[in-house]
Amino acid sequence: MASHRTLGDDGIPFIGATRPRIVFGAFVAVLVAAGCTCSRSVDKAYDDSASAAGPVTGGSWIVGSIGDASSLLPLIAADSASNDIVGKVYCSLLRYGPNYEILGDLADRYEVLEDGLRIRFHLNPEARWHDGQPVTADDLLFTRAFALDPKTPTPYKSGFEVMKGIEKLDAHTVDYVYGKPFSPALDDLVGSAGTVLPKHLLTGVDPLTSPLNRAPVGCGPYKFKRWDAQREIELVANDDWFRGRAKIDHYLYRIIPDQATMFLELQNHGIDAMGLRPQQFAKQTDTPKFKQAFRKYRYTGFNYTYIGFNFNNPLFQDVNIRRALAHAVDKREIIDGVHYGLGQVSTGPYRPGMWYYKASTADPEYDLQKAKTMLAAAGWTDSDGDGVLDRDGQKFEFELITNQGNLQRKQVAEITQARFKALGIDVKIRIVEWSAFLAEFVHKRKFDAIILGWNTGIDPDQYDMWHSSKTGEQEFNFIGYRNPKVDDLLERGRRTFDQDERKAIYGELQDILAWEQPYIFLFIGDSLPAIQNRVQGVQLAEAGIGYNFEDWWIPKPQQGFHLRH
Repeated sequence: MASHRTLGDDGIPFIGATRPRIVFGAFVAVLVAAGCTCSRSVDKAYDDSASAAGPVTGGSWIVGSIGDASSLLPLIAADSASNDIVGKVYCSLLRYGPNYEILGDLADRYEVLEDGLRIRFHLNPEARWHDGQPVTADDLLFTRAFALDPKTPTPYKSGFEVMKGIEKLDAHTVDYVYGKPFSPALDDLVGSAGTVLPKHLLTGVDPLTSPLNRAPVGCGPYKFKRWDAQREIELVANDDWFRGRAKIDHYLYRIIPDQATMFLELQNHGIDAMGLRPQQFAKQTDTPKFKQAFRKYRYTGFNYTYIGFNFNNPLFQDVNIRRALAHAVDKREIIDGVHYGLGQVSTGPYRPGMWYYKASTADPEYDLQKAKTMLAAAGWTDSDGDGVLDRDGQKFEFELITNQGNLQRKQVAEITQARFKALGIDVKIRIVEWSAFLAEFVHKRKFDAIILGWNTGIDPDQYDMWHSSKTGEQEFNFIGYRNPKVDDLLERGRRTFDQDERKAIYGELQDILAWEQPYIFLFIGDSLPAIQNRVQGVQLAEAGIGYNFEDWWIPKPQQGFHLRH
C-alpha cells in the first residue's frame, strides 16, 4: 500500500506498508531510500533448483512480530504492526517501485497539471472492494472528508488539509487540487493522503467503533480472514485483485513477544522470516546449517532510534539540560556494544546519504565532563551528598520508558541509565508491552523520557513529527515540542519545488534540532532480515526486499513445509 512515517518498535514484519509510523520491534526490514549510497549484501548457500519450474501459486507465508496490531482501519492505524496488515488489505493511489520510483496502484496513471497545483488520477476500473463493490471516485472524496472529520483521531490530517479539495470528473477520474504549491504531494499520495476507504461501509459510522477496526474490508492483494488478539492475524489472497492475484495463498502474522523465542521459531520453521538481532546476525547465523535453510540480508536501514523528552516535564524544558544529557551519551558505544557495529551514528531525523542530509550540525559530541559542567552551571549539584543531583529541593530523577520485546532498546536504556548515573541523575527504567505502551503512555503523553524509533519516509517533509500543531493525542509530536522557527521552516519546505531551496530549509531544520535536542538522536541500525530459502522471488533493491511481496512464491514441493500449519 502506502508509504508513510510510522511509530514502531524495531521488531515487526518488513513486508507491508511503509507509512510514517512508530517503528517498534522484531522485524522491521526498513526500506532504503532512492538516491542513497547503501551497503547491501545477501548471504545464501542453498539449492534453488526447485524454482526452475517458474512462479506458481499456493502455500503460506508466516511472519513473526513482537507486537500486535492496534487497529486495522487506515488513518487510525499509526503503529507499524497495524500498518503491516493494512498495507496488505488496502490499496493506495500510488506506490513505490524497487528504486523508490513512484508507480501506480489504484491509479493506473496520473498527470501533474498547473505547475503541481492539480494532479489528475485515472483509477483502475477493475478495482473492487473485498465485498464486491466497485472502488470509485466517491470513495476518494469520502476518504478526505473522513480524515478531516473532527471525530476521526488520525495523525495524518495534514496531507488532506493542504488540499484545496478533490474534484470528481467521472466515476474513475479525480483531480487533487492544491491552493498553494505542495512539494511532498506525490510522496504523500504514496502515503497517508493516498489512502482509499470504502464509503459504503463507513458513512455515518464512528471511526473508533467501526467493525473495520477489527475486520477490515479493503481493495488490496489480501483479504482479512481472522484476528486472534495477541496471537495471530490471518489473511488470504484476493483472487480479484486488480493488479493480478498474489502468488502466496495465505499470509499469517504471528505475535511472538520475545525475540529469542522468535529466533527459535525461525530455526524450527514455525515462521518464514524475521528481522535478526545484531547478535543473531553476527554470532548465531554464520553456520552451514543456517545458510542451507535461510538467506540473510544486510542493508542500510531507514529507521533511527532516539531518546525523546516530554516537554511537559519541567526537567527537560531547558535546552542546556537536554544538551548536557546528550553529551553524556556515547553513541558509538551503543552501536558497537548493542548493535555489534551494524549501524551508524544518527545526528538528526534523516538518513545519511539522502540529498537533504546535512553531515555537520551542532549535535553534542560525547563529553562526560562537559555534561557535568553544564549541569552545575544550571544549578544542579549534589548538595546533600547522596550521589543524586538536586536543585531547590528537587532531585534530578525521571523514568525512561520503552517497549517490551526489543532487547536492543532495553540495552540502550541500561547503558543510558549508567551514563546518567555517572552525572548524578537517577533514572528508573520501565518496559511496557507494545499495545499498552502506545495506548497508555505514548498517546496519552504519560512519560518523562522515551526510547522509540521512526521510519521517516522518503521526502524530507517532517511536518507531522515537529510542527507545533501536531501535539494532540494520537498525533506524532507526542513530546510536545514547539518552536515557531521550526514551524516556519516546515511550512516553507512544503511550498517550494526547488531542490536547492528545500535542501537549505531542511539543513536549517537539522541545525535547530541538533542544537535544541528534543530527541537525543542515537543511531540508524542496519536492516538484517532472514528468510526461509523455500520462498522465491525475493529481490534486493534500493527499496529493500519487501516492495514486490505479491510476486514472491513457494515451489509446490515446499508449500506444505511448515511444522505448525
